[in-house]
Amino acid sequence: MKIKDTVHFQWYKTLFIVILLALCLFGSIYSTHADFEQLFSNIGQVNAFLRKLSHPDFKYLSRLISPMVKTLKMSALGTVIGVLLAVPFSFLATTVVTGNPVVTHIIRFLLNIIRTIPNMLLAALLVAIIGIGEATGVITIAIFTFGVTSQLIFESIETIDRAPLEASLAVGANRLKTAVWAVWPQIASSVFSYTFYAFELNVRASTVLGYVGAGGIGVKLNEALGLFKYERVSIIILFIFAVVVIVDTISEAIRRRLK
Repeated sequence: MKIKDTVHFQWYKTLFIVILLALCLFGSIYSTHADFEQLFSNIGQVNAFLRKLSHPDFKYLSRLISPMVKTLKMSALGTVIGVLLAVPFSFLATTVVTGNPVVTHIIRFLLNIIRTIPNMLLAALLVAIIGIGEATGVITIAIFTFGVTSQLIFESIETIDRAPLEASLAVGANRLKTAVWAVWPQIASSVFSYTFYAFELNVRASTVLGYVGAGGIGVKLNEALGLFKYERVSIIILFIFAVVVIVDTISEAIRRRLK
């Protein structure tokens, strides 16, 4: 038997996939009215922008310390509030604790609604309702943290060892005592780990939230972009990157110890 008889290379299927992808690509270009000629004609402007961005204004760094501290405070406070709210709702979002599927489905439905609201939209709505400031940023971060960690926590609850739970119910413990003494000890380390994970996300998110007026260093970023001070934009981006790396490193080290 020759090797060509053992290899089943159906070239026509590959050709069909390539043609289908090409049709999708050109169809997308046509439907969105993408103008690549205009894109390439603006290469000079892109080079000018990158040239300004490549010369960060290090003298401006001293004026970023206070906004960054506010950003970290917003992230920390919003994370703590969000997790504290998420824990009881996470217990209610699983029949392992409640034993009531109706309550569980209602709570999960509410959590799904909260998770579908984008951060930027939520921040813009709260700015319109509450006003510009750090309080708006804290509330936005708290709601975002609540949505993210609640799902992680109730999924952890559903994977616990059921033996302590059944033992607690067998000796007459009510649902609250069972949750505190049989469920919480099994998920406590995961909750703390999720808290630091949420804090990492919130440090990144809070820098963007300030762009819509929610306070923090994002306000400085918005101001620099509005004034076309790209050398300031550059140093702000570098500063945010450095802080995020430091926070990620510390958070990862703490989460490893918790495990």
